[in-house]
Amino acid sequence: MKIAEINMCSHGSTGKIMFGIAECAREKGHIVETYSGYIYSKVDKSKPEKIPNHNLFGSKFGSFLHAALGKVFAKNGFYSYWDTKKLIRQLKKYNPDVLHLHNLHAFCINLPLLFKYIKKNDVRTVWTLHDCWAFTGHCPHFDMIGCEKWRTGCGGCTIYKDYPKVYWDNSKAMFKKKRKMFTGVENMTLVTPSAWLADLVKQSFLKDYPVKVINNGIDLNIFKPTKSNFREKYNCKDKFIVLGVAFGWGKRKGLDVFLELAKRLDERFQIVLVGTDENVDKQLPQNIISIHRTQNQTELAGIYTVADVFVNPTREEVLGLVNIESLACGTPVITFKTGGSPESIDETCGIVVEKNDIDGMHNAIMKVKENSPFSREDCLNRAKSFDKETKFIKYIELYNYIKRDKN
Repeated sequence: MKIAEINMCSHGSTGKIMFGIAECAREKGHIVETYSGYIYSKVDKSKPEKIPNHNLFGSKFGSFLHAALGKVFAKNGFYSYWDTKKLIRQLKKYNPDVLHLHNLHAFCINLPLLFKYIKKNDVRTVWTLHDCWAFTGHCPHFDMIGCEKWRTGCGGCTIYKDYPKVYWDNSKAMFKKKRKMFTGVENMTLVTPSAWLADLVKQSFLKDYPVKVINNGIDLNIFKPTKSNFREKYNCKDKFIVLGVAFGWGKRKGLDVFLELAKRLDERFQIVLVGTDENVDKQLPQNIISIHRTQNQTELAGIYTVADVFVNPTREEVLGLVNIESLACGTPVITFKTGGSPESIDETCGIVVEKNDIDGMHNAIMKVKENSPFSREDCLNRAKSFDKETKFIKYIELYNYIKRDKN
């Protein structure tokens, strides 16, 4: 079987997922070509041109122009015409049995052209929705602000200046354009990483498509109980370590919750935050250890392992891989009841607290400290169900199913 995967960038979690699925499929004897665009971004430091069977489309100038026009006219996804025509020519020549789409909200692809190609050629399509962007007029996330406008047509957007940033609110028109583009595909299956997101999809204008839940997975060869000198290095041998890990600390990730917990937890406790930066450091009190970045994932696994509890006060989360990484290192999890974050744990390995309930979060930490009901073995057993190789195989099974179903 010939498979084509498209993700707008080759870096980040969605890029890793695309390449992981591709590698797994090749090991099963399938032919896979992956595609990503040149992204005009200072954070994209990857070298995708060196990845086997990976194809770049567009140009950095084209991406820059798309981003600029998208912001001015508030129509991201409607430029890069000739770059997308070239991509479609490549796809037609390759003629995949299955086309797998991932994130499409970047500045390098013309969405009307792409979906016209899919509809006209009746391409068997799998689309993994890594967030909510596909069925809103603008945003990839709306849970934190409790917006319900995506149900009725958007408009009056309060976060249009957030990613993907535009200069004026065009969400009502974009909602209509997305609905027209993304509906009416004859043979498309949607995949979500969580049951929470699947439920939202079934309430959106995408509700007529079949939806399958395939959780994101982690590498259990990396995230496992790992020896570390962390306690000695940071002089917290006898402390009860409360760990938080995020990239892009702010209210969305619950930084304010940790600031409040720092006031409530006494000298028996040590809060550790990973993924901070100099701007975050300015907000932190002396009793929080700040780690900007780890050298590698093995070092991060060592920090997860020495922690006594992992706290995730996220207010917006599709699944919450950091929860699973913690469990895989044997550390129980406390998380807010938001998005798909509670789906990563059960009663054997963690506690779910109502969103924004800082008292509840504090009480849960004290419960784990004074009489932890969670064993390391139970945490590890829970993490086994999120092995990334198992999840990748589920995608291969889905490809085979839709290919047989079409035939």
